[in-house]
Amino acid sequence: MASKSARRNRERPRHEGESHNPPPTDRERIIEAFLALLGEQAFEDIGYLELAVRAEVSLVILREEFGTKLPIIAAYLKQIDRKVLESDESDMAEEPPRERLFDVLMRRLEALAPHKDAIRSLMRSARRHPGLALALNGLAVRSQQWMLTAANIDAAGPRGMLRAQGVALLFARVLRTFVDDEDEGLARTMASLDRALARGQRWSGFLDDLCRFAPHRGCGSRFRRRGRDDDYDLDRGRDRNRDRSRDRNRDLDDDVIPF
Repeated sequence: MASKSARRNRERPRHEGESHNPPPTDRERIIEAFLALLGEQAFEDIGYLELAVRAEVSLVILREEFGTKLPIIAAYLKQIDRKVLESDESDMAEEPPRERLFDVLMRRLEALAPHKDAIRSLMRSARRHPGLALALNGLAVRSQQWMLTAANIDAAGPRGMLRAQGVALLFARVLRTFVDDEDEGLARTMASLDRALARGQRWSGFLDDLCRFAPHRGCGSRFRRRGRDDDYDLDRGRDRNRDRSRDRNRDLDDDVIPF
């Protein structure tokens, strides 16, 4: 039987009354300008003057809003967190924990979709600069604590921190597929996320409380039931062996991206 989420139309009005939206603030312009530049060049190469010009703000305003570039990433992640947390997930309340988490993380990926180029660029920079990778990991864990909470999974205390770190690592693996997934329905990304959650169950029990459900049937969230099941299953079988081999050879630095 399909879950309630499968019967709900996933297309929600995103910007009702968009013409009445206030103009972007200086802070918002800086974030958007930074993401645009990040899609064009490496994180470490972006200059403050270049950023101020792109954002159409003075250096004084840029300095007042953001002292360095890393807080701009943190502010962007806070925007993404907010978009996910604003979603009405009441129809997922009766679903298994793993399915709730799948749904939340897919919503996060949808929110990130407009900035794939920036994400891809930041992933490259993190691989080259371990210090940046570690800083981004701290942001990742904080955001994933909120994502676990949105999925109604305990993220408090040392156990919750471990759980959030595990989700941050598996989500970073999914991003490798996501940034190159040209399908509007994100079929390959969904397959990658499903595999990552399955692997997560074997990681030191960081999602041990998610294992108390029936034998694996795949996540039944609304993202999996949009008429794309056939494509998903085909892609899953085609990519499984390739991804296993590729994942074993990835450096840890590739797994500490904050989104």
